[in-house]
Amino acid sequence: HPSVNMTSILSLSLPELSQKLRDGSLPLEHVFYTYVNEAVRITIETNCITEYLEECETQLKKAKLTGKPGLLYGVPVSIKDSIDCQGHDSTLGFIKNLNKPAAEDSVVVQVLRRQGAIPFVKTNVPQSLISYDCKNLIFGQTFNPLLYTRSPGGSSGGEGALVGGGGSILGLGTDVGGSLRFPAAFCGICALKPTGNRLSKKGIVSGVPGQKAVAAAVGPIAKDVESLALCMRALLCEDMFNLDSTVPPLPFNEEIYSSTQPLRIGYYETDFFTMPSPAMRRAVREMKELLEDAGHTLVPFELMNVDYVVFNFCLRGLFADGGASFLKKFQGELEKSSTGLLFWLAKSPDWLKTLLSWIAKPFMPRFSNIVRSMRANTVDEVWSLHHEIEEFCHQFTAQWKKLNLDVMLCPMLSPALRIGYPVKLSVAVSYAMLYNALDFPAGVVPVTMVMEEDEEELKSYQGYFQDWWDQTLVKAFRDSVGLPVAVQCVALPWQEELCLRFMKEVETL
Repeated sequence: HPSVNMTSILSLSLPELSQKLRDGSLPLEHVFYTYVNEAVRITIETNCITEYLEECETQLKKAKLTGKPGLLYGVPVSIKDSIDCQGHDSTLGFIKNLNKPAAEDSVVVQVLRRQGAIPFVKTNVPQSLISYDCKNLIFGQTFNPLLYTRSPGGSSGGEGALVGGGGSILGLGTDVGGSLRFPAAFCGICALKPTGNRLSKKGIVSGVPGQKAVAAAVGPIAKDVESLALCMRALLCEDMFNLDSTVPPLPFNEEIYSSTQPLRIGYYETDFFTMPSPAMRRAVREMKELLEDAGHTLVPFELMNVDYVVFNFCLRGLFADGGASFLKKFQGELEKSSTGLLFWLAKSPDWLKTLLSWIAKPFMPRFSNIVRSMRANTVDEVWSLHHEIEEFCHQFTAQWKKLNLDVMLCPMLSPALRIGYPVKLSVAVSYAMLYNALDFPAGVVPVTMVMEEDEEELKSYQGYFQDWWDQTLVKAFRDSVGLPVAVQCVALPWQEELCLRFMKEVETL
């Protein structure tokens, strides 16, 4: 339509756009069809959308008639495949889940609608969600909008590609080991993984249902931090607390988010498990200096036993049944390779795992540990695992409190890996997954890009174990000049507003 200036609509940030929609200075249809048009363009390039939610057009007509505009009035929102939308499939990339439409909207989608938002598409995921690439047999491979030979990250990879490419201004995804943070870091945008129960997970399909060792969370993904904050403001309302009484009734704390008090910030450059790429290390160093110059106090934080956390808490927690329920999901499915080694191990008998683990221990310690953590546990062992995770969480918090920290600055795996590499590099989830085991809120903000000198320095990258994974990671990082690099911002449980406030500070600087 000649009167619609699509470029100017797409250039608006979410707070600006929602303001114009609410005060009536922008017509709903102009915004809606501008984003539908852009989403089509981006999905032709990246293959990120799985379904168009045609009822959004009816919702658009109704929205014009309702009197009271909510916080997200008229804002088109994209939704990850695994989040239920009434009348649509949540496939998780499994063929058996096709043509099994959800009976009702998940609570977060209901709340979005009540706030005036218009969910308009569902986006792609890797088969089973237990991967940080984005490919399945139904919808195929999703590509990174910044460079098509790279992965968009996962498991909220379709969201990363669509929001990163500009085809959606706000998306909703889930995170059980970095599934929101990888796509944000790989596609050069922002995301927040809240504390596991800050937002309702009712009506959200999980990769490993019922497992409690590693906390999953649902959260927003957008171009900037202010948009994430607006989304959290909209979701943390009476409607959500009424629709799901298991969610603590904690409305968004404006005072904490808008505070300008100097912060005491812990930081580390490496977790001594996955050696950071030169660009990752530089991102943390440069950010530390910028924050100090801005008047904040930075305190080095000593990370302990991340390898133990990855193998004994995360992997063993996710596959405490030896991978039986994970395997069950693949019954009758054609494609099974998307989870690589984990699938093969889940199929192997326990005696073989014990033997392999023992043989590999002296010369491939990480492989030996992975094999060992995939053994089936007794109920007694699962309980003691849960107890151990609680203890670890208390120790970590005690160390945090002893240094009197407000927040933490950490590396995030980036730049985007080449397509097909995340499957081979399950060990590289360590930076993200630590905060699912701890259940701390964590967000990702892009801060720099890969420079020629990072590429040069990568040539001498060794890794901490000098095993097959370390060698593969170098290959996955190569030729990345110009791709975004992110840092991770972390706060204590239930402190999402403080986490966002810190992310805002990082983004501004």
